[in-house]
Amino acid sequence: MMRIAVVGVGHLGQHHARILAAMEQVELVAVVDTNRERADEIAAANQTRAVYSAEAIVGRVDAVTVAVPTDAHVDVAMPLLEAGVSVLVEKPMAHTVAEADALVAAARKSGATLAAGHTERFNPAVAAAAPLLSDPRFIEVHRLGAFPQRSLDIDVVFDVMIHDLDVVLSIVKADVESIEAVGVPVLTGKVDIANARLRFTNGCIANLTASRISRDRVRKIRFFQPAAYLSVDYAAQKLEMWRLVAGAGMPSIEGGDVPVADGEPLKLELEDFVDAVRSKREPRVTGEHGRRALALAQEIANKML
Repeated sequence: MMRIAVVGVGHLGQHHARILAAMEQVELVAVVDTNRERADEIAAANQTRAVYSAEAIVGRVDAVTVAVPTDAHVDVAMPLLEAGVSVLVEKPMAHTVAEADALVAAARKSGATLAAGHTERFNPAVAAAAPLLSDPRFIEVHRLGAFPQRSLDIDVVFDVMIHDLDVVLSIVKADVESIEAVGVPVLTGKVDIANARLRFTNGCIANLTASRISRDRVRKIRFFQPAAYLSVDYAAQKLEMWRLVAGAGMPSIEGGDVPVADGEPLKLELEDFVDAVRSKREPRVTGEHGRRALALAQEIANKML
């Protein structure tokens, strides 16, 4: 049995606890939160122990998932990694790129597994699209949502757009050459709606829009490549593909829905993390991947100043 704990059981961490408590060959030994009432509630719901300080679980666990506010990521994760405890840190991986570098270095030194929590990489529709993509030339992303009651301590780029930055970086096998970006604070003192246009060294262009002030909820990414177009609906976990088919006469466009396996992205992510720790392999989304997405998000944010 792998001994694991969840640190931070708010909006997202409660789902970490739910999934891990039901996972085979995993023992959820504790949930940790400084809010004692919340920790007690989630512990009771998942038949485990409530702990109120992350320091108290060192030496009692093999792995930990961290879902505390972003500015506390390094304070929670660093002592665990230094003690050889494997850690999955929710996105954004850290408050600064320097902090992300420190986490990566600590994991490398101790030999602990470090994973970044970018769940869209585990979205079944994204997974189904990946093998069908070949040198996309233009990528268009819209991630729009209603005003939230959480994560208002960070810009929409770090809270929302970073999901898609990680996906785009995993698909485009080239470096970012240039960035154009604009962001507007609307309801908070942070940027609430942002657009970024990325040009890669291979000529691909990605145009990303992220908003947390939309009346409509939209989570889509579209890929345009020679003779083909793919559209992923993250929320519906739906994939469409259309191809240009040459014939004896006029070419035609054929396509439609592509089969997508069912699956909860967060569950698939946690299963990958547990297996990576157990088998001592790299997780699908490594600390280095999390650091790269954070660094690009920071570059975009800097363009908005």
